[in-house]
Amino acid sequence: MELTAEAFTARLEELASAEELAKIQRYFKTGDGEYGAGDVFLGVRMGSVFALAKEYAAMPPEEIGKLLDSPVHEVRAGALSVMDKQARAAKTTVERRAELYELYLRRMDRIDNWDLVDLGAPYVVGGWLADKPRDVLYAMARSENLWERRTAMLATLCFARQNDLDDVYGIAEVLLSDEHDLIRKAVGGMLREAGKRDRPTLLTFLDAHAARMPRTMLRYAIEHLDDAQRAHYRSL
Repeated sequence: MELTAEAFTARLEELASAEELAKIQRYFKTGDGEYGAGDVFLGVRMGSVFALAKEYAAMPPEEIGKLLDSPVHEVRAGALSVMDKQARAAKTTVERRAELYELYLRRMDRIDNWDLVDLGAPYVVGGWLADKPRDVLYAMARSENLWERRTAMLATLCFARQNDLDDVYGIAEVLLSDEHDLIRKAVGGMLREAGKRDRPTLLTFLDAHAARMPRTMLRYAIEHLDDAQRAHYRSL
């Protein structure tokens, strides 16, 4: 099997349907001038995109880069899924992990919707930084670019799954006053994940910051707390 962008795209086009296209266009925000604007959709279920990416999981970075060039959303989602699968695989070399990380950062102009960030940030970015300094994430968290800020927050998911929570709270604090709904949801979701692993530290963070957290962010962060705790933090 040819592990090329051209072959991947041809296989993807065979999976498209008008029914799925209608569903996708309702689901994704498009054409609002902020994100999703200009995205083209084939009409392929994301489950099918991910299954195809599994077949092409050994695709070299230069071919992944060609997928990222595509205007088609599902093609770029396939690229990020391939990158994620390589980044997670135990047999992937350090050199390849570095290539994937650098490709992600270099091509963030093509990683321009929330689902694309969520596919790649945890393990392509977070996985690479797991044993390295994380200053780059704090710089990204302060960026004017929405997708850099979301990447900074979602990258900490890899750390959280290793019970390494300091940067979850550190990045969350940088983004506490962010005005974009996609960042508020990301921060709240990552605080929730951290709280599942260390409830007392989450409660300490909430005691300090809940009163100024946007409603959506707070709602996500306290989702798994008991009724009394949720009522307490909402009242602040």
